[in-house]
Amino acid sequence: MNEDRRRLPARGDIAAVHLRGKVAAERFVAGRGFHVSVGWVPLLRVPDAAAPIDTELLFGETFHAYEVRNGWAWGQAESDGYVGYVREDALMAPAAAPTHMISVPRSFLLAEPKVTARMRHCVSMNSLLTVTGQQDMFCAVSSSGWIHKDHIVPIEQHAPDFVAVAALFLGVPYLWGGRTSLGIDCSGLVQIAMQRAGLACPRDSDMQAAEIGTPRPAAAEGLQRGDLVFWRGHVGIMMDSENLLHANAHHMCVASEPLSQAATRIAAGEGGKIIAVRRPDTLCRK
Repeated sequence: MNEDRRRLPARGDIAAVHLRGKVAAERFVAGRGFHVSVGWVPLLRVPDAAAPIDTELLFGETFHAYEVRNGWAWGQAESDGYVGYVREDALMAPAAAPTHMISVPRSFLLAEPKVTARMRHCVSMNSLLTVTGQQDMFCAVSSSGWIHKDHIVPIEQHAPDFVAVAALFLGVPYLWGGRTSLGIDCSGLVQIAMQRAGLACPRDSDMQAAEIGTPRPAAAEGLQRGDLVFWRGHVGIMMDSENLLHANAHHMCVASEPLSQAATRIAAGEGGKIIAVRRPDTLCRK
């Protein structure tokens, strides 16, 4: 079985009940599902607000908590299986199932259905909402406020081109562990864009290099739009046969540049040479 701690809800003292007989733990629990009740919340490796961010959970996403103690919930994100700690006060008991998702890089949940209303939450692309009604140009979101109707789509309505989605994030600041339009990292950009297009995508670049689509030769030749190019600890998206879109710490933002330029710079640093190229299955020729 997969023993990667990032996606294995097991510790020495507690584990998810479905792992009984597969891992050693003092007790096994069924856990309980919660929805994220704030715009986004960090998922941390340890229950310490000062700890580095592993990833972020978005408004409305489901978090399966196996332990809630001292203001922290330990569990697993439903969307990609990532395991860690989330602040208890950022979670709420789920009500109705989500009906819509945020389709733009960023929007706001407002206290009233008018443009002058106070903001309750800033929400980012792929956040999940339960829409309960509409008044003029605003949709009511269950217990959370109002959102402009043009900023959401039904959850089954996927974007046709994940590369075009990723390009919407051009200029967004680079943030390790980030998954939002206020800060995003390289694999977070790939994940958010692919999820918006209805494609399953793991969280980290090494997972993506192992699991997404079909492997291609690890070289800069023969590439096409949508191919994913990997280095050690880094990933970018080909916008066409020559240009790479990636969230990176050189530009400190999401940027587009010639692949040849990026590859030369990365090879001169700690990233080394290109180690993998993957072509998402939706791009593979029949």
